[in-house]
Amino acid sequence: MQLKIKANEMQDVLFKLFLKYGFTVEKAKSLANTHTENTLNGVNSHGINRVPLFIEYIKKGIIKVDSEAQKIAAFGSIERWDGNLGSGVLNAITCTDRAIYLAKKHGIGLVALRNTNHWMRGGAYGWQAANAGCISILFTNTKPNMPAWGGQDSRIGNNPLVISIPRKEGHVVLDMSLSQFSFGKINEYQLKGEKLPHPGGWDADNELSNDPDKILSNGERGLPIGYWKGSSLSMVLDMLATLLSAGNSTYNIGLSEYETAISQIYLCIYPDLFHDKNIQQKLLNEIIDYTHDVTPMKEGHKTYYPGEQALQNKTKNLKSGMQVNHDVWQKVLNLLD
Repeated sequence: MQLKIKANEMQDVLFKLFLKYGFTVEKAKSLANTHTENTLNGVNSHGINRVPLFIEYIKKGIIKVDSEAQKIAAFGSIERWDGNLGSGVLNAITCTDRAIYLAKKHGIGLVALRNTNHWMRGGAYGWQAANAGCISILFTNTKPNMPAWGGQDSRIGNNPLVISIPRKEGHVVLDMSLSQFSFGKINEYQLKGEKLPHPGGWDADNELSNDPDKILSNGERGLPIGYWKGSSLSMVLDMLATLLSAGNSTYNIGLSEYETAISQIYLCIYPDLFHDKNIQQKLLNEIIDYTHDVTPMKEGHKTYYPGEQALQNKTKNLKSGMQVNHDVWQKVLNLLD
């Protein structure tokens, strides 16, 4: 069953919840805002739905409430940071801000972060960079949850990739995992009792399936986007995140019972240095208009640029409230009580 929850109600409940579990007022506000914003944008899987697991990780000591990311090495426009196993959301906000600062100082800035936790919805930090006028390329490795193409066992991660570009009429923000569906999204379909619209992983018989139960009960064997191409891209992103941060690879993350101590990259570029903002906006709109102006394959459908539907979802959800799974919301309220 679905409920309608207003944004201010969710923010208030989550703020109180994060305060209860030991975060400072400022950090609790940031966490509540991020989870609410993710849900407003229609990404419940990495917004409200993740809160109970986040609290469970705090209880188990996997997420250190008092830890903060700190710089451990600097090389001009490139820095290495250690997340000290703190909140992945708070570490991501800090490192995105730092990459923005470096980009505005040097033209380009890169922060490589190790020993952090799940950042929830990576696109949140793409929006953060775009709102600050920066292009961003952000990615993270994960625990093994996809087979390398041709293998049976999961040996690679679905390593989410975010690319954002600031735009006056609405930022362009690509936010995608390297599995056909993120496991948060597969969980969301499972909660609704629905099948995936396309195959999303393998079942116990090594057959592709669109049944969330069969995929999730089979040790998380997700389907890479583009099949062998997504498999290769996953490996390369894992290599880059590991090498640049001197942190854990997907292999090492998989040795732990829980997904923690992961490695991430925050790369920002400051396009205002070119002093041709009008030309940049014109070229972006040219590409978007060209892809919008097409006959859809199915009547009533249309094409979208990355981030367009998130903006539409936010507008709609601010007006009418967010659709939230009843059981998930009740778990959050029970945690608060």
